[in-house]
Amino acid sequence: MTGRRDFLSQPAPENYVAGLGRGATGFTTRSDLGPAREGPSEDQIKEALAKRAAALGFSDAVAGKKEEEDDNDERYQDPDNEVGLFAGGVYDKDDDEADRIYREIDEKMDKRRRARREAREKAEREEYERKNPKIQQQFADLKRGLEAVTEEEWAALPEVGDLTGKNRRSKQARQQRFYAVPDSVLAAAGSAGELGTTVVDDGVASTTGGSSAQDGTMTNFAKIGQARDKVLQVRLDQASQNGTATSGSATSVDPKGYLTSLAKTQLPESAAQVGDINRVRELLESVIKTNPNNGPGWIAAARLEELAGKIVAARNVIARGCEHCPKNEDVWLESIRLNEGRNAKIIAAQAIQKNNRSVRLWVEAMKLEEDTRSKKRVIRHALDHIPESEALWKEAVNLEEDPDNARLLLAKATELIPLSVDLWLALARLETPENAQKVLNKARKHCPTSHEIWIAAARLQEQLGQGEKVNVMKRAAQVLVKESAMPKREEWIAEAEKCESEGAIITCGAIIRETLGYGLDEDDDRKDTWLDDARGSINRGMYETARAIYAYALRVFPTSKTIWLAAADLERNHGSKEDLWAVLEKAVNAVPRSEVLWMMLAKEKWQAGEIDNARRVLARAFQQNPNNEDIWLAAVKLEAENGQIEQARGLLKTARQEAPTDRVWMKSAVFERQLGDLDAALDLVQQALNLFPASAKLWMMKGQIYEDLGKPLQAREAYSTGVKAVPKSVPLWLLYSRLEEKLGQLPKARSVLDRARLAVPKSAELWCESVRVERRAQNMKQAESLMERALRDVPKPDQGILWSEKIWHMTTRPQRKPRALEAIKEVDNDPTLLVAVARIFWGERRLEKAQNWFEKALVRDSDLGDSWAWYYKFLLEHGTEEKREEVISKCVGVEPRHGEVWQAVAKNPKNARKSVEEILKLVAAELE
Repeated sequence: MTGRRDFLSQPAPENYVAGLGRGATGFTTRSDLGPAREGPSEDQIKEALAKRAAALGFSDAVAGKKEEEDDNDERYQDPDNEVGLFAGGVYDKDDDEADRIYREIDEKMDKRRRARREAREKAEREEYERKNPKIQQQFADLKRGLEAVTEEEWAALPEVGDLTGKNRRSKQARQQRFYAVPDSVLAAAGSAGELGTTVVDDGVASTTGGSSAQDGTMTNFAKIGQARDKVLQVRLDQASQNGTATSGSATSVDPKGYLTSLAKTQLPESAAQVGDINRVRELLESVIKTNPNNGPGWIAAARLEELAGKIVAARNVIARGCEHCPKNEDVWLESIRLNEGRNAKIIAAQAIQKNNRSVRLWVEAMKLEEDTRSKKRVIRHALDHIPESEALWKEAVNLEEDPDNARLLLAKATELIPLSVDLWLALARLETPENAQKVLNKARKHCPTSHEIWIAAARLQEQLGQGEKVNVMKRAAQVLVKESAMPKREEWIAEAEKCESEGAIITCGAIIRETLGYGLDEDDDRKDTWLDDARGSINRGMYETARAIYAYALRVFPTSKTIWLAAADLERNHGSKEDLWAVLEKAVNAVPRSEVLWMMLAKEKWQAGEIDNARRVLARAFQQNPNNEDIWLAAVKLEAENGQIEQARGLLKTARQEAPTDRVWMKSAVFERQLGDLDAALDLVQQALNLFPASAKLWMMKGQIYEDLGKPLQAREAYSTGVKAVPKSVPLWLLYSRLEEKLGQLPKARSVLDRARLAVPKSAELWCESVRVERRAQNMKQAESLMERALRDVPKPDQGILWSEKIWHMTTRPQRKPRALEAIKEVDNDPTLLVAVARIFWGERRLEKAQNWFEKALVRDSDLGDSWAWYYKFLLEHGTEEKREEVISKCVGVEPRHGEVWQAVAKNPKNARKSVEEILKLVAAELE
């Protein structure tokens, strides 16, 4: 055995710290340091470091470091607190202009590409959320599947806990353990229902229950309850006798009067706040004692007393405040307010003696006078003391009833206050037109930066009938730009709208014409900006301003079809028929290659009953756009709608030769089908399919014609061939599936839809049709399974039709509203879903909410005809005749073209010549 110690018994090396090698640090307790003592100060530390550096020979380095720190301090100093060379500089007009130019540059750079940047950020955020869904979204389908779990299955779920063998055995042992109940508990339970009395030797009654009451009484809760019922009955009888009987019986109670009496019995608000008022009073007393010259403190203390209902105390408090703060006009105004009549006038006189330069006090003193003469006297005294006050001059002018006296006052006021724009404008309004021009010229000299004076001058020229000849606003824009006082574009639009509202239409147009392009460069999306400005004016009801904006935009962008269409839409909705024709004539001359504008002009002529003019418009359109299928079809529709069948047929034949497109061939077949000549229509479809085998609509029409002829097998063959030629056409797959279902071939219909979903995997219409096939076959379990798969596979923005189907056909009535809430969270603003929610409220007789949701659906997508039909059906039951007429007129104006039921009804050959109103009523009758 060696004499070497064990490793753990050896002493630690010098400066050893346990755990330092692995990153741990030691700690020091108070027992190691001893009692606390003050450490060295910062100056002592710096002095010690300097001595040590000097001893080591680093004194130069320390001095250099200090100088470097000083240099850094000067270099990074705050530019707003300059010292040295620019410490005494004056911030002049050039500095202000430079700051303004830099600020405008920053604003413009920030505004540029802002919309694109925000759209890109939004798209990136949505893409990130799609790629990184939340746990809640990943398990949403599993949570929806829990609704099928029965109560027995829920009850069979095991409890969460520690199920190890040891704990389970101990828990079972505790559950099987029994305890004996003490005899005292059994005895107390047996005597719990007994109630009796005994007399003791001293004659005092006591209860058998061992009560300690020694007053000879016994508590009988049964009798207390009977007495309470009697008192309540008496009060109800009194109320029935005193109240107004509304139900025809003597014991009825007026509910309104009863609630009113309850309200009267409540404590007043001030009584409920007594404690708070006392605490606040103490605080405010402390404030005014510590600082008696604090005016807001005196005002707050007075208002506190007024709130507490102590008006006399409030007046006393504010009077003391006036003594301590004689130069504070707010305190004097509060004192005037709290007093009435003669006392208020006396206080106002005292206040003015102390503050004869206070405009507010003079105005308040004037308001205390009752007759106009006294008011004038007070105001004239005020003007003697404060002749440069614009507010006092305005009050003096308002008191004058004679325009001549007011004119004299304004002339004197403008001499004393030449920079007041309002006074100049008021004087110009009172003068004759000739003198008004002189006044406005003087005003422009004194106030060269005021755009209001220039607008007043333009309106004056309009009143004189020279608004078109003299362009005042052009000169105004030049002068204001030179003076660096040009307002922003939004302010000019507001001024133009103000002129329009006051009847100055020419001035309104001049303002827009000369100022709308200010501040916008070619790369600032000017067209979109101006379109937004016009839409804003239209929403505010300022149609002349919007016309002026469109006119200016069309001068800059004369070939923009978007602006021409917007201007035509404005005239159609808020203008006359002649104005609309004039705009469209200018549009087709400016953009002759736009077939949309030509057809719009021809349609407006046709709807006005001018058939010949419509034909002339289309002839001019043919010259500008030869072989354009849209113009050919518009000419065919014009002739067909006016009963010229042969001419329409001839135009279609010529169109098939001049513009042989699949649409022209399809319209030719549709025309023959509507006339009832199915054989000719079938022949045209067959010829078209030889030319355009990839046209889905031609295949659909071929199958539908065979169905009309009563040949389902040939229709099946047409659909089968069509889906092979055009596998991405969803309507073609749906027609094929419905034909098989109509023929009773349910397995075949399922197979067709399965193939369709493979060809178009994310189509909500195909998934919904699969669910409906199973639902119509009474196979609800399979329908629910397909619905879950559909909600999992179809993108969320397209799931509206699926949620609508699930809510209305696969959910019990009590669960529809929670299901609709879940759907709205998943699919926001889908019109089909919004209509489904509106129908839920309709079923619950919550008519106002139902109407709001129907209107939300129409705002979201006005081209969906089914939404219009559901809304019209709702109004047939719960709407007024005026509301129904309004909905019909709006629907006719929109001309919806989409919708599951709408398209089926509108494209039926029997309804070919029917108007939008008739189609709306047919669809409303078809809906279920």
